[in-house]
Amino acid sequence: MKPLILLLLIFLAVTGFVLAPLLNNTDWPEYNGNGDRSHYSVLSQIRKDNVAQLKVAWTYASGGADTARNRSQMQCNPIIINGILYGVSASIQAFAVDAASGKEIWKSNLPDVAGTLSRGVTYWSDNQNKRIFFGAANWLYALDAINGKLVDSFGINGKINLKTGIERPGSDDFISSNTPNTIYNNLIIVGGRVAENETALLGDVRAYDTVTGKLVWTFHTIPDKGEFGYNTWLTQPARQKFGGANAWAGMAIDRKRGIIYIPTGSAAFDFWGGNRPGDNLFANCLIALDAATGKRLWHYQLVHHDIWDRDPPCPPNLVTLNIGGKQLDAVVQITKQGHIFVFDRVTGKPLFPIKETAFRMDAMQGEKPSKTQPIPTLPLPFTRQTFGAKDFNTFVADRDSLEGLLKKARFGTAYIPITGDMTIFYPGTDGGAQWGGAATDPNGVMYIPAKEIPVYTTLKKKEVLSDQAVNGSKLYQLNCSACHGTDKTGNHDGSYPSLVNVEKRLTKEQITGILQKGKGMMPSFSHITDAEKNLIIDFLLNKNTDQKIVSTNNGQVPYHNTGYNRWYDKNGYPVSQPPWGTLTAVDLSTGQRRWQVPLGEYKALTDKGIPPTGTDNYGGPLVTSSGLIFIAASRDEKIRAFDKDTGKILWTATLPAAGYASASTYSVNGKQFIVIACGGGKLNTKSGDKYVAFALP
Repeated sequence: MKPLILLLLIFLAVTGFVLAPLLNNTDWPEYNGNGDRSHYSVLSQIRKDNVAQLKVAWTYASGGADTARNRSQMQCNPIIINGILYGVSASIQAFAVDAASGKEIWKSNLPDVAGTLSRGVTYWSDNQNKRIFFGAANWLYALDAINGKLVDSFGINGKINLKTGIERPGSDDFISSNTPNTIYNNLIIVGGRVAENETALLGDVRAYDTVTGKLVWTFHTIPDKGEFGYNTWLTQPARQKFGGANAWAGMAIDRKRGIIYIPTGSAAFDFWGGNRPGDNLFANCLIALDAATGKRLWHYQLVHHDIWDRDPPCPPNLVTLNIGGKQLDAVVQITKQGHIFVFDRVTGKPLFPIKETAFRMDAMQGEKPSKTQPIPTLPLPFTRQTFGAKDFNTFVADRDSLEGLLKKARFGTAYIPITGDMTIFYPGTDGGAQWGGAATDPNGVMYIPAKEIPVYTTLKKKEVLSDQAVNGSKLYQLNCSACHGTDKTGNHDGSYPSLVNVEKRLTKEQITGILQKGKGMMPSFSHITDAEKNLIIDFLLNKNTDQKIVSTNNGQVPYHNTGYNRWYDKNGYPVSQPPWGTLTAVDLSTGQRRWQVPLGEYKALTDKGIPPTGTDNYGGPLVTSSGLIFIAASRDEKIRAFDKDTGKILWTATLPAAGYASASTYSVNGKQFIVIACGGGKLNTKSGDKYVAFALP
């Protein structure tokens, strides 16, 4: 640098002037910040000593919120590149706005986005192209990043049908790539969400050419004959009989080494696997693949023969640790059960001992649980691991009644096979950790949001309907009651909505469309016949209730589960001892916890003098080099800044709707912003469509 320019920069810094053109913007270029999925930024303009001065810098109304029923959500972690923010609206359309002002540049108007929730988009560019890849419905769309138009030369008229190549006999149509996919050179590596019942599509991981959309490689998560892992499915041909084992949670990538790290989901059906004996590779695994070819380098199965929906819920984190005086590149996977698995990034060797631990084996007829499950000795769990009578909270309503239920239930360890008796999961079936994932800093400390709320379910014998005349009520009980309740009232926290008086909200045509294509977290029911759909709809609309048809839809699985029921008391509070939501700091180099604090509060309890309890939460943290953690996630519609060294709250702001999403940070012309999607819509909170950006005055 020439002396004159250096002197000018020093003068500007000393006098407080800012020469904007000389300052580089700092981007948030991909999901969770980078390929490491670290949720980390080097930005430091917002610090512990000034974070309390943060104000709203701009608000963008993305459009499409369901304010009548509060069923829409926004789970998007927006990306920011060269001063432009790309995200997804409440109506599941991609958009671009000026990242300094929130002014809209473009928004898509794609006709087919049904059955979708979106956690964001993926950006790719070369010398000639700038593209946004966006998963919606069963499509992977390629949009021009400049104007939002479909790139006609990609795939077929700008999109790829993700169902193609993963069909199997008896499967439904449901596939949605709702977590942003991963770029490696000129490849986009794609996972997806499929159904969780026995009609699920295959969960293969695929790589497509970013220019043409041509399929380049496929990794079979349920192995074919002759492939590694084939013998872990004792019923064959497994790829014809079973689905799932899908990469729905996102991936991390070491681009220098060319390795992609992929967590996989459970095999379907989630809660009974008597028809799929064996460990079921590559379900419930962390898999390392050669990103260029899809060749397996190593894998580790986190749950054997999963019958609890205990698949890893989020992308792993790539981090460098100092263990025993050695710098080691690691890949770290957190789990719904509250465990942290730490592996050598290249070899897959565990960096702390993992013990195969025996659990009880008594199960429903036909089920053959795994005799052991892998439990890390370190790092320590970030949630409590058991729930019993002593763990009811001190102000729980109807304690005697609850204790009576508990005495008849199955509880006490993590991996209890589900039977016809009430079975209690702790933490619940969706965490522990959830899809928001964890943040890591360069010092090897991990910051994990989690929840600790018991969930209960049972298995019920399915009626054999084959060749029987059945009415709409019977078909509803078979296909819908596990989520929406036998009496159509949904569940307490609103995760599964009530269908009582649905005729006042939806037309027959709208219900037909939802059954055919799915909506939000509800999968498609395209696998049942039109006649069966019509009878279910008539039942919901209280019409033609005596009409019957002969059903041939029986399936392989003889049981259905009674839903994922968070255990609340009659006052609407979790029955367990607080905290119900937490933020935990763990030193990954030693495996020890540094601190844990509640995340969120119920104001009614706080006003009574009860310390903050934490709440159910969805969304991830953001950590900065200036020592701050930003996270919304809680149902109290707040965003908070924590001191990353102590867990102390330094700043709080109220959002227009709950931020069930992960925040991003970036700078434009030297000004740092924090932005969060405020979509609400879960946990009985109102829906919204706003993106809110904060900055210093």
